[in-house]
Amino acid sequence: MKTNLKKIIIIIILTILIGSFFSFFVSMDIYNVLKKPNLSPPSYVFPIAWIIIYIMISISLYLVTNTKKNGNFDYYMIYVIQLIVNSLWTFIFFGLECFLFSFFWILLLIILVLFMTYIYYQNNKYSAYLLIPYICWLIFAAYLNLQIYLLN
Repeated sequence: MKTNLKKIIIIIILTILIGSFFSFFVSMDIYNVLKKPNLSPPSYVFPIAWIIIYIMISISLYLVTNTKKNGNFDYYMIYVIQLIVNSLWTFIFFGLECFLFSFFWILLLIILVLFMTYIYYQNNKYSAYLLIPYICWLIFAAYLNLQIYLLN
């Protein structure tokens, strides 16, 4: 199967733009003044981790939509929904500073990504495997979110 580099690049760019949309409009400086748990990474780690994750989930979408097994609408739909929920978490946590609500919001996101992984696995196992670091990062982020709520 021929690789469509243009499609991959478009998916990566759109994923980064949608996924980080609210980070352009809200200040994340509050993270530096909040009480955080001992396992909390420095703030510069987050953009690096998110870029890597966005690239991996973009490739996952490319792989699952680049097969002839099924229609692609469902794959795109769950992808866009979870990405919007992901982006809104930034607004809820940093913009509104609703730490408890953002914790429940990230749990919703984890459920969506688990569902997306299950659906992708049905068509392309490798696309599902690429989502595992995303799930792990979200679980860690949920832990941080809950701890920040409890400590502040």
